[in-house]
Amino acid sequence: MNEYFKTLNLLPTSRVIKEMRKYAENNKVPIINDETLLFFLHLIDLMKPKKMLEIGTAIGFCAISIATYDGDILIDSIEKNETLFSLAVNNVRKAKLDDRINLFLGDAAELELEKLNPEYDIIFIDGAKAQYVNYFERYEKLLSEEGVIISDNLLFHGFVNNKKIIESRNLLHLVEKIEAYNSYLARNRNFDTKFFGIDDGIAISRRKK
Repeated sequence: MNEYFKTLNLLPTSRVIKEMRKYAENNKVPIINDETLLFFLHLIDLMKPKKMLEIGTAIGFCAISIATYDGDILIDSIEKNETLFSLAVNNVRKAKLDDRINLFLGDAAELELEKLNPEYDIIFIDGAKAQYVNYFERYEKLLSEEGVIISDNLLFHGFVNNKKIIESRNLLHLVEKIEAYNSYLARNRNFDTKFFGIDDGIAISRRKK
């Protein structure tokens, strides 16, 4: 984010949020970028969502930041890494947000939908990149009539639009998966999707009337 704008934009903060920022930096745990978080918070101001589903909890930074910002929103979040899940549980407890953030340990590609709420105003896809199409098709049925699906990391560190610099075959395969997901969103006849070059690239999809 532009350093000048950093002085003007106020992000949610608390002792727990500061601790999570430090932990993520020291342990190279990816957390939502400040610009993407600001975009998210502005969307929340406009939509006034009641329930949100997050696919990919990590240490709980995004969920805790949003719940700190909006005192009414309820968040369900899924994480398959047991170590990260345990850290997230501890962070949510320390932030005293147990009553509004529900964490689920498991693979979002397999989690029983009956365990979740029947409807969400926002679904945030930020889990395993190779599973994005699967996540979208699996969870779109839980999207409220006026809800949106937000997908993060669609440029994947700039590799998606600059594949010639990729040397690893595995990385190339992953990037091609993300590129295919972007095309899937753009061509999906049931959803209207807008793409934004914020940080690592995000998309907002809303069901067509």
